[in-house]
Amino acid sequence: MRVITGRRSAAFVALLAAILILSTAGSAAVVVAAKAPPGLSRFMYAIGEVESGGNYSARNSSSGAYGKYQIMPSNWPSWARQYLGNANAKQTPANQEKVAAGKMTSLYNWLDSWRRVAYWWLTGSSRTSNWSSTATRYVNKVMKLYKDGGGKDKPSAKAKFRVSNERSKAIDYTGTWRRARHDGYGGDLVAYSTSKGASATFTFTGKVVGWNGPRGKTRGQAKVYLDGRYIKTVNLYRSKFDARARLFRYAWSKPGKHTIKIVVAGTAGHPMVAIDDFTVIP
Repeated sequence: MRVITGRRSAAFVALLAAILILSTAGSAAVVVAAKAPPGLSRFMYAIGEVESGGNYSARNSSSGAYGKYQIMPSNWPSWARQYLGNANAKQTPANQEKVAAGKMTSLYNWLDSWRRVAYWWLTGSSRTSNWSSTATRYVNKVMKLYKDGGGKDKPSAKAKFRVSNERSKAIDYTGTWRRARHDGYGGDLVAYSTSKGASATFTFTGKVVGWNGPRGKTRGQAKVYLDGRYIKTVNLYRSKFDARARLFRYAWSKPGKHTIKIVVAGTAGHPMVAIDDFTVIP
């Protein structure tokens, strides 16, 4: 089980190693972030997948950890103040990304290894040996996803994690699609359809693709095709609403040009299917 207070430990040392704080009497601190370390976007992707499946609205009922990166409620105010300049900033998807990027950058600059950052993210400890079996499994899972992105701790500049939102020109829509707004959506918008047979085809080059979108009581089923071949039917119905969840993910052994097609099944009583974005690892 995750240590509830662990992610506060060593924060000050990590902060000193990664950022410069400029302050004046009576005013809030201004934080100048350090340069992003190599592989940051892929590491953030890996942590997000392991922690929440990429769900910005996930909440741990025991610890209260929230969001894609499962940030502890006791940590959010100080981290938001450090990386957003506002301790009361809401945990929107955009703010979660900025805070996680700032914190992980400072941790990497202190610990000098993504494996050690992953261990710290789980336990709040900087120890280098005698990890528990649970922590070791967690770190290995994170690093496997990280390496799926095309590199190790110092990957090539070409290997980057990409996001294409619902407005991307790489998506070809057929049938009737509309847009809906919610603070929990990535970019605040999704494209949705309730029309049976309506489809969205995303063309990309890479070796890993993910489809992200909302789940809930009004959501139905969608058929997923890869390169024209039917793969599976995804059920988006849930008793509780999740504004953003990982709905589907697929990996090939090598990068290549592919298509993923989402087809609305037209589920009786709750046919809605929505697309927030597609994520790609080249």
